[in-house]
Amino acid sequence: MSIRSAVISLLLLNALSLIAFGEEPSSVTLPPQEKFQLFLLIGQSNMAGRGKVEPQDQEVNPRVLTLNKAGQWVPAVDPIHFDKPGVAGVGLGRTFGLEIAKANPEITVGLIPCAVGGTPIDRWAPGAYDKPTKSHPYDDALPRAKKALESGVLCGILWHQGEGDSNPAKAKVYEQKLGELVTRVRKELDAPDVPFLVGQLGEFAERPWDDAKKQVDAAQRHYAASHPNAAFVSAEGLTHKGDKVHFNAESYREFGRRYAKAYLDLLPAK
Repeated sequence: MSIRSAVISLLLLNALSLIAFGEEPSSVTLPPQEKFQLFLLIGQSNMAGRGKVEPQDQEVNPRVLTLNKAGQWVPAVDPIHFDKPGVAGVGLGRTFGLEIAKANPEITVGLIPCAVGGTPIDRWAPGAYDKPTKSHPYDDALPRAKKALESGVLCGILWHQGEGDSNPAKAKVYEQKLGELVTRVRKELDAPDVPFLVGQLGEFAERPWDDAKKQVDAAQRHYAASHPNAAFVSAEGLTHKGDKVHFNAESYREFGRRYAKAYLDLLPAK
């Protein structure tokens, strides 16, 4: 083999290795800042996504990008989250981005994935540490969001969390803590009016809700109904992947479409 052929083979091997490990070998071209609409994805595992990745989930759309773990803008192909490598899979974020991009052909969507599986809402406070993932969910998310804002404009905050607070003691103070979290994030990111979307917990026939989950659900509904620029996104009819906790891939995609509709419905009529 000639030296030139060997070099080409090595480059191809490196590119394939990057793809195999979920890393993109090439950079992307960002749009003007005002045309780059950013969305912060926070919460626990059902925001991060645990669905089985299929070829359709890895199709590149040049107008739907995500901020990877290294802080680089890359095409949004699942999994976009990295809270638990090897576990994270299809979530709702990518489909949400595709729907928003489809609704407005003039913009590019930038997703800022920051969800951390297994986290109660108390872990989404300054200084809080999540031992299983060796991370600080809130303190890690805010610098990522601020870095992203150097390139675009924050247009929405997507939240899915609550399983970690579905017990009698935590559920009764959930709405108060949710309000404190939203107020804090809005202040930190100078985003007093951007839409805040809270997704409903999965309700599956094989695991009926107890009183604590019903209380968390009521708190989320009430928060969304009683605050401007907020919406509650129903999970009715969605299916779990077999563990009675996490949605399956098709349900995540449908959930993403529902989040997108809720977001678009909040926007002023043109």
